[in-house]
Amino acid sequence: MTNILIRSVDILTLDDAGTVLRDADLAVSDGRIAAVGRIPQDFRANEVVDGRGKVAAPGFFNAHTHAPMTLVRGWAEDLPLDRWFNERIWVAESALEEEDVRWGAYLAAAEMIRSGTVAFADHYFWMDHVAEVVQESGLKATLAWCVFGLGAEQEIGGTTLARTVEFVRRWQGAANGRIRTVLGPHSPYVCSPEFLAQVAQTAADLGVGCHIHAAESQAQVDASLARHGATPIGHLTRLGILDRPAIVAHAIYLGPGDMETLAEKRATVVQCPNCHMKLGMGTTRVPDLLAARVNVALGTDGTASNNNLDMLEEARLAALAQKHDRRDPEAMAGDLPLRLATQAGARAMGFAESGVIAPGRPADIVLWDCNRPHLRPRHNLAANLLHAARAGDVADVMVDGRWLLRGGELQTLDEERILWEAERRAFRMVGSELKQVRAYRL
Repeated sequence: MTNILIRSVDILTLDDAGTVLRDADLAVSDGRIAAVGRIPQDFRANEVVDGRGKVAAPGFFNAHTHAPMTLVRGWAEDLPLDRWFNERIWVAESALEEEDVRWGAYLAAAEMIRSGTVAFADHYFWMDHVAEVVQESGLKATLAWCVFGLGAEQEIGGTTLARTVEFVRRWQGAANGRIRTVLGPHSPYVCSPEFLAQVAQTAADLGVGCHIHAAESQAQVDASLARHGATPIGHLTRLGILDRPAIVAHAIYLGPGDMETLAEKRATVVQCPNCHMKLGMGTTRVPDLLAARVNVALGTDGTASNNNLDMLEEARLAALAQKHDRRDPEAMAGDLPLRLATQAGARAMGFAESGVIAPGRPADIVLWDCNRPHLRPRHNLAANLLHAARAGDVADVMVDGRWLLRGGELQTLDEERILWEAERRAFRMVGSELKQVRAYRL
């Protein structure tokens, strides 16, 4: 049994009461938080950490991303959503190779650990490679193999629903419970109604949920109303996709009754504010969704539409977007954005015990170094973290009591090799994409 004692640290518990502790102790035993504040006299630590000048907070749960898309970071800039997809992303991914997914995921894992993320919900291709990266890195993840339902010959890697089912069964509960799996139909605007109905039945048979994109633009809503006589959310509901708790990415454009449906179905809406702003998509109506009792989490989306995997930035932008759009400085007040980035994401991903610092909870903890000019004075720790801290202020990260980052050094990944191999593959992939574009234009 490994016992770790963090002494004299400030603690943002991010519990529902907003509890903040100053100059407190934090004990970790066998992967879980043993005590907060007052430590039992009989607690014997194998390791004692000096927490002076640091803040302990729950690690972030990135509830929607495409981790291997780190390879096309900065490759599809300043384009509207339809052109971003059709002219850059779909074309670039046509050059994607199976091994690229592994190195893109490695690069993402290193970036996420360094910025305080302890878990992510991924939606991509060749997901066995992503699962293996999760297993090695020590992170937690909820993984979905993206499938379009177009037939193996038109799918990336020739995947099928049956193949994704095998993946779900193979990895469910792996890595000592750190890996969860769900089904990953792409969206109601790509997948046919017949295929989505098949996915819904398969999810029910497997006892898992789905991770899907929906209601990203008004054009999508208009097309859904014209074709199916229902909004995207209504359409997914009819087909059974929401019958089990689902992760619904974006949900920016919701019609009458959609919020109530999402609440009733216990779906999670994931806002990705950086992506939404960068692509000019609009703003998810987070306060209204919360008022309707919908679980709302935060995600980065992929780095092709965001350029980073910084969940602290997402929490900050989530607050600022609502304050700006609603002309209301009281919108998304206090530590609410941080709770959306931690405990709400943990619930969405099936790690409901995580996201809070409290006795008995998993020790998924980040230590932030506050010995920085931009983090003094410490009047309000939640405000300092949300509005003043930077990803580079992360000093230490643990998942289930295991250090993944210690003193600013990655403990589980070979960062030097990852940086070299990922960039080499990214340049090759984009080079292939360029040749295809030139050949097409000729």
